Amino acid sequence: MPWEGGLEGLGPLIGALTGIFLRSLGKEPQVLDSEVFTVQQNHPQGRLYQKRTMETSGKLICRQRQVLLFILLLGLSQAGLEPRSYSVVEETEGHAFVTNLVKDLGLGQGELSKRGARVISKGNKLHLQLDQETGDLLLNEKLDREELCGHTDPCVLRFQVLLENPLEFFQAELQVIDINDHSPVFIDRDMLLKISESSPPGTTFPLKNAQDVDVGRNNIENYVISPNSYFRVLTRKRSDGSKYPELVLDKALDREQEPELRLTLTAQDGGSPPRSGIAQIYIEVVDINDNAPEFQQPLYRVQIPEDSPIGFLIVTVSATDVDTGVNGEISYSLFQASEEICKTFEIHPKTGEIRLKNQLDFERIQFYEVNIEARDAGSLSGKCTVLTQVMDVNDNAPEVTVSVFTRHIPENSPEAVVAVLSVSDLDSEENGKINCSIQDDLPFLLKSSLENFYTLVTERPLDRESQAEYNITITVTDLGTPRLQTQHHMTVTVSDVNDNAPAFSHTAYTLRVRENNSPGLHIGRVSAADRDAGANAQVTYSLLPPHDPRLPLASLVSLNAATGQLFALSSLDFEALRAFEFRVGAADRGSPALSSQALVRVLVGDANDNAPFVLYPPQNGSARCPELVPRAAEAGYLVTKVVAVDGDSGQNAWLAYQLLRATEPGLFGVWAHNGEVRTARPLSARDAVRHRLLVLVKDNGEPPLSASVTLHVLLVDGFSQPYLPLPAAAAAEARADPLTVHLVVALASVSSLLLVAVLGFVAVRLGRRSRAAAGGGCSLPEGPFAGHLLDVSGAGTLSHSYQYQVCLTGDSGTNEFKFLKPIIPNIQAQSSGRNSEEKPTFRNSSGFNFQ
Repeated sequence: MPWEGGLEGLGPLIGALTGIFLRSLGKEPQVLDSEVFTVQQNHPQGRLYQKRTMETSGKLICRQRQVLLFILLLGLSQAGLEPRSYSVVEETEGHAFVTNLVKDLGLGQGELSKRGARVISKGNKLHLQLDQETGDLLLNEKLDREELCGHTDPCVLRFQVLLENPLEFFQAELQVIDINDHSPVFIDRDMLLKISESSPPGTTFPLKNAQDVDVGRNNIENYVISPNSYFRVLTRKRSDGSKYPELVLDKALDREQEPELRLTLTAQDGGSPPRSGIAQIYIEVVDINDNAPEFQQPLYRVQIPEDSPIGFLIVTVSATDVDTGVNGEISYSLFQASEEICKTFEIHPKTGEIRLKNQLDFERIQFYEVNIEARDAGSLSGKCTVLTQVMDVNDNAPEVTVSVFTRHIPENSPEAVVAVLSVSDLDSEENGKINCSIQDDLPFLLKSSLENFYTLVTERPLDRESQAEYNITITVTDLGTPRLQTQHHMTVTVSDVNDNAPAFSHTAYTLRVRENNSPGLHIGRVSAADRDAGANAQVTYSLLPPHDPRLPLASLVSLNAATGQLFALSSLDFEALRAFEFRVGAADRGSPALSSQALVRVLVGDANDNAPFVLYPPQNGSARCPELVPRAAEAGYLVTKVVAVDGDSGQNAWLAYQLLRATEPGLFGVWAHNGEVRTARPLSARDAVRHRLLVLVKDNGEPPLSASVTLHVLLVDGFSQPYLPLPAAAAAEARADPLTVHLVVALASVSSLLLVAVLGFVAVRLGRRSRAAAGGGCSLPEGPFAGHLLDVSGAGTLSHSYQYQVCLTGDSGTNEFKFLKPIIPNIQAQSSGRNSEEKPTFRNSSGFNFQ
């Protein structure tokens, strides 16, 4: 079989032949891969290089070299033979039939299998498979020509057919035939061309080509363009065979008729059926200066009053140019204008506005002819004419001459002469007749005296405080057409007279000062204003004698006579002086002087400078009386109440009670708001007899102040246990406080009365109990009963007296101290007090039970 694959195809073939030869000798080839040798393609002699071998004995290496030399000579001897050629269409499904090698090679049935036929291709990538039984050569997979060969045409895949026994091989090739399975594609689907409208017909413009990966007739054949009146497209061919489009101008462009074009470029291939791809071409026609400016009208006629002001807009001329860009930009100018026209008129170069440059005079010139030129950026221009007629008008305004003028008029002065003036007009007849007037809302009159003479006087007395200045406008109007007027402005000032007393901003001032202030403290300010001016408005302040002669005002406050600032001269004490008031005066410096008064009230604010004072129990007595508590008392039993007062006020006098220390913590508790001392839990026999409680009383000031009091509590059994005196050390601590002696006496008296009432009530209940068959009543306790029980209000100060009912029930073990009702309420309150005994018990936040 001929060998046309070149040296590059010998590698797989030599490897296969080497394996066959070694096996024929009864030895396995010592290789790790099917590809044993490769051919160095770029070597000038095509020498073979060994790629990878196993290390074997020197004898085996020698035999292999002999085999390789034999195979090489055999292959080179077959290099001139012609290979067999086959073809298949791309995209053919796998396992498609290509040929039958039994017939092509002239072999017998089953001979391929016996001789060990194999198909070998470059790189061991098999695109074909051989059925050794039937000899059919089939496709191994679907082939894509573009993937295998790209743009190479024809696309040929070379392979070899090897027969192992006896050794024989055949060279063959498979050609993959292209089909039209790809459409042309433009890389740039949008193309922009800028073409001048001056381009002559026949001008060509190369365009970007499309790409098609197919080959041969299936590649791009031609380009077509959408129908239009200006362009056609030609298909050009490059040296490499690729085709590109070229746009040809058939008709001259005119930007003014069609400024832009949009065309569709189509690339078509030669396949069957043909495929195509499109791209959009945007053509922008570039303008040239081929049109001259044109005015909307060649002649303008205008009339101008002679009194038109400088800068007056006479007329606006307008020209248009159908060109664009700089070719369509128009500038206006005066054309062949005389010196008089150049001095009188001017034109804006961009807008075409013609304005008056100098004042007109009908008596001098009545008519102007102005030529205007409009020129574009090139050398093209257009012209028009403006005929201007000057109109005569009443152009002389009246004149005002002031002979006498008084600028300052005292207030409260009637019929005062302000000014004397004369009027005139240079015009004649109706244009020279004059009317003279002033505003209607002014307190002035304009009186006519002689011809064209007027006098300005006050209509009524003036008030400077209402209006200190008047702006008077004297208007002089003639009777011409149109009427002209002249205005003369004058300002009249009203002089001040002292006719207003100072007025305080408030009739009464309230100042607040915190006690214990430092002497000289600024506590406030009084302010008075005077509507007058100058010295008549200068205010001086003073302290007026107080109504109460006992008030030492001179030692309390001082007043700054110039500013009205008030200062505290001494440190104030809220407890001694809570408020005081006085009057201040304000007088101006007019002649005669006027004055007024205002009331100032000073409120002294409380500071927390007084600590709480404990009224009960008295701490400075010679002897301390313990509080007796029966051991049968339940939780919430009222032991006693701490009563304290605070000399301060407000929140500085809000007192809170706190149990700081106790002999047995957790047994007693103190209500924070009313000072009631109650049991926190039921008493037991294990509790100590004597208890010492330290209660802290603290106010709500900032910073807070506090006082403490010590309570002695004695636990007794049914009030029958004899009184146990306090230890000598505790009794020695009691000292009489001379500040509270009277309060203690009063409390002792009230306590005695309450004790007698309670004892009487208990005696009556015990008598009833002795007569009852079964008892549920109260028994009289044995032993002495303390007579120091009293009631105080929850506010921390003494108020109304209350009765107390004491019921000691030995059976239930609950002794409760109950509030019943006040002594002096009305009858309804008494009845409600009886019912209060039957109310259910409730528990407060501290865990005490109350009824």
